[in-house]
Amino acid sequence: MNIIGVFFAAILNWCYELTRNYGWAIVIFTILTRVIMIPISVMVQVNSIKMVKMYPEMNLIKARYFGNKDMISEENYKLYKRDHYHPMLDLVPVILQLVLLMGVIEGIKRTSIDNTWFAGFDLSLIPGHVLGKYILVPIIAAVSAWFMCFIQNRVNVLQSEQSKVNKYTTMGISVGLSLYLGFLVNGGVAMYWTVGNLLAVVQLYILNACINPKKHIDYQALGESRAELDKVEQYHKSAKSQMSKEDQLREKQDYKRFFKYGYKQIVFYAEKKGFYKYFKNVIEYILEKTDIVIHYISGDPADDIYGKESERFKTYYIGENKLIVLMMKLEADIMVMTTPDLQTYHLKKSIVQDNIEYIYMDHAMGDVNLSYRKHALDHFDTIFVPNELTEREIREQERIYDLPAKNIIRTGYGLIDDMIADYSRRESTKNEIPEILIAPSWQQDNLLDLCIGEILDQLLGRGYHVTLRPHPQYVRLFGDKLAELGEKYKDHRDFELQTDFSSNKTVMDADVMLTDWSGIAYEYSFTTLKPTLYINTPMKIINPDYEEIGIEPFDVTVRDEIGVSVDVDKLDTVADSVHRLLTEQLYSPESIAAVRDKYLDNIGHSGETGARYIIKKLIEYSKR
Repeated sequence: MNIIGVFFAAILNWCYELTRNYGWAIVIFTILTRVIMIPISVMVQVNSIKMVKMYPEMNLIKARYFGNKDMISEENYKLYKRDHYHPMLDLVPVILQLVLLMGVIEGIKRTSIDNTWFAGFDLSLIPGHVLGKYILVPIIAAVSAWFMCFIQNRVNVLQSEQSKVNKYTTMGISVGLSLYLGFLVNGGVAMYWTVGNLLAVVQLYILNACINPKKHIDYQALGESRAELDKVEQYHKSAKSQMSKEDQLREKQDYKRFFKYGYKQIVFYAEKKGFYKYFKNVIEYILEKTDIVIHYISGDPADDIYGKESERFKTYYIGENKLIVLMMKLEADIMVMTTPDLQTYHLKKSIVQDNIEYIYMDHAMGDVNLSYRKHALDHFDTIFVPNELTEREIREQERIYDLPAKNIIRTGYGLIDDMIADYSRRESTKNEIPEILIAPSWQQDNLLDLCIGEILDQLLGRGYHVTLRPHPQYVRLFGDKLAELGEKYKDHRDFELQTDFSSNKTVMDADVMLTDWSGIAYEYSFTTLKPTLYINTPMKIINPDYEEIGIEPFDVTVRDEIGVSVDVDKLDTVADSVHRLLTEQLYSPESIAAVRDKYLDNIGHSGETGARYIIKKLIEYSKR
């Protein structure tokens, strides 16, 4: 600061020699500093436009993954990388301004100017020391800061899109800082600050004229995305407000009860209501064959699991915030969960016990290398996998990334075991009219958003009954789009839009399923032994480096083994493809059964396989 102060004092002295007026010298000095910052201001303007240009996509990401901060951050990072946006660049002018301000303070202290009067004020004085009329100096500085923020909130490409809270917080800080510093520094510094604020407004209008945000930003899309996000936020706000005081009290009591129990052999954690079905067969086998006490944590206060509480099956409601602490204080032999990214984000391993075995069980039969973040399973000790292909992927990840070897247990997939058992108990009936079930995913660029009209036009009136069963999340987020679609096809008797998900009858009765990248295809085809027609919409890729291990993902491989895949630009072949699936021997139950046997281990015994492993390990741990 000493060096900068000497340099600034020399410039200020030169400005004074040029004008012979201290106030005008400060004005010229301020203009010079603004000129120096023009390249940075241009970079920030361009960077801000990039950010607002991404807002429609970012709003839809927030809506789609509402509450999942890790996924939102991951998806936003992909946008930043794609558009070469630099989040830290906006801080550069703020840092420079602070450096300049400190330099100006030092420079004014070191100036050799004797006549420091301007407009009836001696600008060498500190207003807080002399008070009187000099209190106008910090007040004027504060008013200029308010004026600058007022204009920025309306005109600045980025600031104008911020929430009211952010806008007024920024304004309050700027005004308060200007007022506070204005009392503590020389009047010349306060004048520099005031002139700088006014010049910032002029510069903002010039930048907007030269690099007009309206030429680069789709404000209509921005408004629509904001409306979608508002709808989702209102939904969750309503749902959160419904959380009763009883639920809050129960969480507090369950948290205490969990630790009061003492040391635990095994703990299961379920993120949401309904996740018990993924653990069901393992838990029931352990309860039936042993005297082990199971502790089951659910993150949902409305989970049906609490009704299954017993002497040997303890249930707890623990929300996300308390879960973070619970995980770090955990004392147990084994922790079983379906949540990936252990140790990477908010859920950490225990810091009080370092020999807990963490077991991962999947809640979908998708590809672990493609559908999860890179290294999402690295910190688990044991992974239950459905087949040899998944085991091979994990081993290859370990080899390429030099990771410790995990215990990999080829258990199969319990949910499909249960679906097969339920399906076998059903009365076998043949549809008089072939039933086509359209069951899209809700990921970005799903077939509902891209091509549902073309698909329906291909199938309706061809002798099929077509049922469209959207993902529940899509129904919640985009109900108006579905209402428009239902209105458009309401006169087609062979079409039904189904939004009641209380029964799987529609899924089980279908002769052909049509989907994009939804995991429901495996559950459908491996349960009913009927084929799936895939639409090749853009693939959902969570791990952009999935090709590094050199193994084709299961989600890609299986598409042409249990059915047919059709590219989006060849939708005119959809009807012919459905006909093939219904008539050709290649897609017979026997053929699909062979594919199921290839990709699903221990059919009907996955729960027993997983439970036997856990029981064996618990016996070992009881001896340590």
